[in-house]
Amino acid sequence: MNRWLIVLGTIIVQMGLGTIYTWSLFNQPLSDRFGWDVSSVAITFSITSFALAFATLFAGRLQERWGLRRLIRVAGVVLGLGLILSSQVSSLTLLYLLAGFVVGFADGTAYITSLSNLIKWFPERKGLISGISVGAFGTGSLLFKYVNSALISAVGPAQAFMYWGIIVLVLVVAGSFLIREAVVREQSPVTAKEGAVSEPAEVHHEYTVKEMLRTKEAYMLFGIFFTACMSGLYLIGIVKDIGVQLAGLNVATAANAVAMVAIFNTAGRIILGALSDKVGRMKVIAGALLVTAVAVMTLSLVPLNFGIFFACVAAIAFCFGGNITVFPAIVADYFGLKNQSKNYGVIYQGFGFGALAGSFISALLGGFHLTFIVIAVLCAVSLLMALIITPPGTSLRARDSHNKQMQFNPSSRAS
Repeated sequence: MNRWLIVLGTIIVQMGLGTIYTWSLFNQPLSDRFGWDVSSVAITFSITSFALAFATLFAGRLQERWGLRRLIRVAGVVLGLGLILSSQVSSLTLLYLLAGFVVGFADGTAYITSLSNLIKWFPERKGLISGISVGAFGTGSLLFKYVNSALISAVGPAQAFMYWGIIVLVLVVAGSFLIREAVVREQSPVTAKEGAVSEPAEVHHEYTVKEMLRTKEAYMLFGIFFTACMSGLYLIGIVKDIGVQLAGLNVATAANAVAMVAIFNTAGRIILGALSDKVGRMKVIAGALLVTAVAVMTLSLVPLNFGIFFACVAAIAFCFGGNITVFPAIVADYFGLKNQSKNYGVIYQGFGFGALAGSFISALLGGFHLTFIVIAVLCAVSLLMALIITPPGTSLRARDSHNKQMQFNPSSRAS
């Protein structure tokens, strides 16, 4: 089987899934059409993001029952129908249910399973291949910013939902025909490429979800991922408002930051994903957290102008894209490939909670400045964890290796 055909199929699927990140384009048009408050319409995307993360808890079990290709096709059909039916809604409740929960759940199901499967096909290049897959997700959002903008202008938001749903359905279902499910043996040594320093070089045990949750490393990774997602998702939701209110930019100029976020987000996914195979994954995460902390503190404490604002936005988006790309590979490094979909699904809940936490903290503290300071503090704590965390059982394996060496080397034991 040509593995690169599977890459192509996964890219097509992920591009279709990534289109949900164009939701902000619909906020104002739906508000104008139905007289709903813009903030009430915007809640839909928070529900979508939370449902996407929630779905990853069940995707692994569904994959075992239905098979990967069938599951992705069903998810693609449900995702498309959710958007098509959203074209007929006339109440916020139905919008939340269809465009929020149904679309998010279907999207998350196909996202986690197709991504995890691709990583299994390339155990020697987990960072790079994760970057390609997650980068395709970001590329979908960037391309469909223009597609959905054109649809809304031409036929209005309701009909745009219908055409959007049809396109996404076709992309996801078509991509699924090129995907083949990888099989991982119980004992799965995952040796890094020569010259790479990704952690660990070899997986000695395939962790189940229950076994993973007994390790302190699982909770540390969850905390780091939560922080990384909250900082990036909060910025995505309010980047135009920051430009207008804090940097004094006009609305049109500030709106350009939305496209910049998509571009640097995608670049970060590809560049930092590949870099993690070379220099080590936790080093990349630590560097991204440090840059994010500096950027959010700058947004909070330094008088902003055009250049500073866009530099900080680009830095945060780049690091966010890299973080969510490297984490699937980290979970595979730490807990094995066999149960990747289930294990990463648990850690991925940090994305769902991160999607909600930034808005809640901002509402509680009353604005951008204090929220940025909280994010910077969380980044500092997560940076510390990233510097000290090691794969579960590392010290035990090192001790066992030392004992074996002593056992078969009497001269070393005597000395």
